[in-house]
Amino acid sequence: MKVYIGADHGGFKLKEKAKHKLVEWGFDVEDMGAKTLDPDDDYPEFAYAVAKKVSENLSASRGILLCRSGVGMDIVANKVKGIRSAQVFNEEMAKKSREHEDANVLTIATDYLPEENVLFILKIWLETPFSGDERHVRRLKQIEELEK
Repeated sequence: MKVYIGADHGGFKLKEKAKHKLVEWGFDVEDMGAKTLDPDDDYPEFAYAVAKKVSENLSASRGILLCRSGVGMDIVANKVKGIRSAQVFNEEMAKKSREHEDANVLTIATDYLPEENVLFILKIWLETPFSGDERHVRRLKQIEELEK
């Protein structure tokens, strides 16, 4: 699976560590920026780049966004058609976002989680499949209708 990862200055250091861990876990990773630590960069550029790439191959890719609060990046990602970005704070939310909503982008607020928790959340989120339960499929179809 292809994993696109992006971060602004608030998530840059953790993105660099997460990239290596994702490769170690066997994922094909593409860094969509920031490429350098710049305290004046703006998150929309990186969130959009990740979401756009995921939207081009929804069945075979996922995205990860890291920033201080996560809120802005999550908002930007969800502007892209076909993207279901979920901002999560723990392992159970990560699992449910995949099982119930088939989330294809994960947003993490780096100010509120220790590094080891973030890595654990990433692993759970990437390994958890969509349940395919009828009620969840029905709800996702309703979301797709809203996007039209």
